[in-house]
Amino acid sequence: MPRSNREPDPIITALERNWRAEMEGATTYRWLAEQTTDPRKREILEQLARGEEKHAARWAARLLELGGAQPTGPAPQVPATIRIKARAGMDNALFALEANEEAHVREYEAQAREYDAETAAILRDLARDEQEHAGVLGMMAGERPGPQSRLEAMLKGEKHVATGSWLGDAIYGANDGLGAVFGLIAGVAGAAVNSHVILIAGIAGAVASAVSMGAGAYLASKSEREVFDAQLAHERGEITNNPDEEKEELSLFYQLKGMTEEEADRAVERISQNQAQFLDVLAHEELGIREEGLPRPWTSAISATLSTAAGAAIPVIPFIFLSGTTAVLVAFVVSLLGHFVVGALKSLVTIRPWWSSGLEMTAIGVLVGGVTFIVGYLVGVGG
Repeated sequence: MPRSNREPDPIITALERNWRAEMEGATTYRWLAEQTTDPRKREILEQLARGEEKHAARWAARLLELGGAQPTGPAPQVPATIRIKARAGMDNALFALEANEEAHVREYEAQAREYDAETAAILRDLARDEQEHAGVLGMMAGERPGPQSRLEAMLKGEKHVATGSWLGDAIYGANDGLGAVFGLIAGVAGAAVNSHVILIAGIAGAVASAVSMGAGAYLASKSEREVFDAQLAHERGEITNNPDEEKEELSLFYQLKGMTEEEADRAVERISQNQAQFLDVLAHEELGIREEGLPRPWTSAISATLSTAAGAAIPVIPFIFLSGTTAVLVAFVVSLLGHFVVGALKSLVTIRPWWSSGLEMTAIGVLVGGVTFIVGYLVGVGG
């Protein structure tokens, strides 16, 4: 029976739609290249257009292999939404195209689960390309010209962010332990319970907070490393299966940072001679991570546990040596001082002035202590 008398083959229909989408993408990138005055962006957009045309060519070839016709249709047009967004600013159009590329990735991955193995292989291959295109568009849209971008690049290369691992765990652990146990003691004291019971409650709260914080820090650090390992394995597979595409991707990243295409290609060619170095650079540029910057699970756990215990001990210690109202008042005073010190230490991992951060933490301590004391008092009266 002639094909014209049969129902359309779903895979043929889907691949024709994919072909039209890729051709529309190529047309859109070329149109945007004409709109920009930035020669680097123009060249990158032209490269993306050529990439979309290669994708369209693969779909055309696959359609013929499956018995379909050479895809044709009206000349592809730039979507009206892209034209409107571009008039409002190039970045708006680039962000919209980034979202479009990510939508293509999801659609290709969904199709790969439905169609034959050979078509699925092409779909997964092009989905990786589209994901890389989305990353390049995101970088282009997020660029800030001039000294701002240079400063951000310099700061990103420093280890300031990474050094927040164990030190950050320690500071925030002390903050958590002090705040939680101070609130607990204030609440129990508000209920007019004797000092011995307050001491027991404080010690139990301190132990629970320290163990909980340490376990949380361990699991968070371990999960971060597991995600890194999975992403690294994915990049390693892409280098093995699609080395040319990974080189092109890294070249685009360098062009966005100011290199010419020739300079970027030369740099990438040198880097790619060493596969381990190539993988490390790709992970840093594409994922923004390096293995040495990752936290160590046990280091995070120990620092978080000990610091939480140290912070939690501050409001408890007065009840070891004192009792009654005197112990409560001393605990309140030393706890608020502790809040100020911990807040000031937070300035080591933030950009805020130490005194501002310290006063903020003290105010929070007053609020926590006041609220829990009132709640404890009301519960004690009701009991």
